[in-house]
Amino acid sequence: MNIQCSQQNYRRSMFNVQRSTIKIPQGAHEVLLHACCAPCSSAIVEWMLAHDVRPTIFYYNPNIYPREEYDIRKNESKRHADSLGIRWIDGDYDHQQWLDSVRGLECEPERGSRCSLCFQLRLTAAAHEARRQGLRFFTTTLASSRWKSIEQITAAGLQAQAAVPDTEFWAQNWRKGGLYERRNQLLREYDFYNQQYCGCEFSLRSSSDEVKG
Repeated sequence: MNIQCSQQNYRRSMFNVQRSTIKIPQGAHEVLLHACCAPCSSAIVEWMLAHDVRPTIFYYNPNIYPREEYDIRKNESKRHADSLGIRWIDGDYDHQQWLDSVRGLECEPERGSRCSLCFQLRLTAAAHEARRQGLRFFTTTLASSRWKSIEQITAAGLQAQAAVPDTEFWAQNWRKGGLYERRNQLLREYDFYNQQYCGCEFSLRSSSDEVKG
């Protein structure tokens, strides 16, 4: 079965999923979707399109290290968007500025204060981009990862909303409604590159330590 047929069948089956699982904010017909990678975006985008929400993908991830890894993930995200005819926006990549922003937090564990600050920086940039694009609502694929704290992501999104007038963060656990399982299906169907660590050199170090352990 090709990707298009698979998506059509999935949309038919998912159209009747109760909206109590995933709540669409009133008036959210268009949304800026901050995307960390193609695999995490795939099921969310598919769900949005099946429920008459048009996403614009904003790829802004200056935390990713090294640059070669960043480019691979960026190109996969654009490939995904292009395959669906979705608008895709390339955010700036300034890893040194990101390092300066988290200076002093290098030894923090995953899900610690470095991650909270990283989420805040990226989601504030997403809120600014949403406003530039004339979009009120923004959300993030970060909330689809089982390795991330939903509480930290929600707090960062609400801080970004407070910092940028006329924006509203769509706080949503994107693991629900079968989306995490669907993500894994689409990963195989699209043959996406699937990274083995979050993105920054500190998460890479943590991932390597776990493997050694």
